[in-house]
Amino acid sequence: MKSVMSRQYVLVAVLLCFISASFAQRQKQTCKNKGKCFLKTIPCPYECPKVKPSDSKAKGCFLDCYSPTCEAVCRNRKPNCNSPGAACFDPRFIGGDGIVFYFHGKSNQYFSLISDPNLQINARFIGHRPEGRSRDYTWIQALGIMFNSHSFTLEAKHSTKWDDEVDQLQFSYNGKVLEIPEGHLSEWNSPELDLIVERTSSKNSVTVTLPEVAEISINVIPVTEQDDKVHNYQIPSNDCFAHLEVQFRFFGISTDVEGVLGQTYRPDFKNPAKPGVAMPVVGGDDKYRTTSLISSDCASCKFSPAGAAEKENLLVMDYGTLDCSHGINNGNGIVCRK
Repeated sequence: MKSVMSRQYVLVAVLLCFISASFAQRQKQTCKNKGKCFLKTIPCPYECPKVKPSDSKAKGCFLDCYSPTCEAVCRNRKPNCNSPGAACFDPRFIGGDGIVFYFHGKSNQYFSLISDPNLQINARFIGHRPEGRSRDYTWIQALGIMFNSHSFTLEAKHSTKWDDEVDQLQFSYNGKVLEIPEGHLSEWNSPELDLIVERTSSKNSVTVTLPEVAEISINVIPVTEQDDKVHNYQIPSNDCFAHLEVQFRFFGISTDVEGVLGQTYRPDFKNPAKPGVAMPVVGGDDKYRTTSLISSDCASCKFSPAGAAEKENLLVMDYGTLDCSHGINNGNGIVCRK
């Protein structure tokens, strides 16, 4: 009997030590964005105790400072192509209103995705037009970001054959090539700390953050043989059309933001996509076309290097898929506040 009780005491002691270690390993985060949760310190969930887990496939702890409950939640660190702010495939967008639409654009041209007085994000489209088709199949191959007086570009390199062991990402900052060492959690910060680029896997995945403005999750993928068969792209043998999967989260944009995706975040936006249509297409090629990856010369562009949105016109928001691990799966966490 004594030996049984001794073993029970040992098991209880081990369990208590395990629980204590679990509590100790949970990181805490403090909301620095002004709002309801300002300066509140919140522990990460048990399911994702680390903000930046060492395993690139593990979910990270994300502090939703605009949540009514001020809670930290678990979230994948790669783009979620089925959540608001996503731009994936050829290309399929999900607007800030949660509605799916397609914007095809044209191959080898540039289009404004987001245009605000203090932020401009353009995309370069690549494409392929099989014989007999009236338009290009297109994919997002590069992003150009302008903020303050700075510019940052990120692009998928041309690849004939896809190789998971080769990094296809290429960066530049203010017109100069930027080298970011390969490796999960490798990070680069701009001199003013107003731009952070972090690798979320050893190769081909990054998160770009403009603090209190936007966060962009990016992944590089090819057009696969399976994609080619399903959609009849008729991809040539000398190009796998490496392109970007992207998900945007915005924390501070104005109420009159423009752009292919930006317009969907306006409070007065009415989505022209026809409900019930398998592939609702939204136009605006002429309205959103720019002359380069880092130009803000489209017909509806609002960006100005010296401009900044009036504080009273800022629409603070976070649109993203939150896996709260508390009985809510794949819910959209959406909070808007002027």
